[in-house]
Amino acid sequence: MMPLTMAVPGEKNCIKRIGGQDETRRFLENLGFVTGGEITVISQMNGNLIVNVKDSRVAISKEMANKISI
Repeated sequence: MMPLTMAVPGEKNCIKRIGGQDETRRFLENLGFVTGGEITVISQMNGNLIVNVKDSRVAISKEMANKISI
């Protein structure tokens, strides 16, 4: 397992675990980040990521991305 920030752009990954406070996990789940879900990093700028998750493009901060393990 590694944090989402280490993912190779364009490569499909599976979400293994979502860490952080309950509030953070709920927020990420509402955006479509669920354990077992498929995620693809589109691009990375200054550590912040644009990802494809559940047919949606979502921008997340480096701090949030570090809570998602793939």
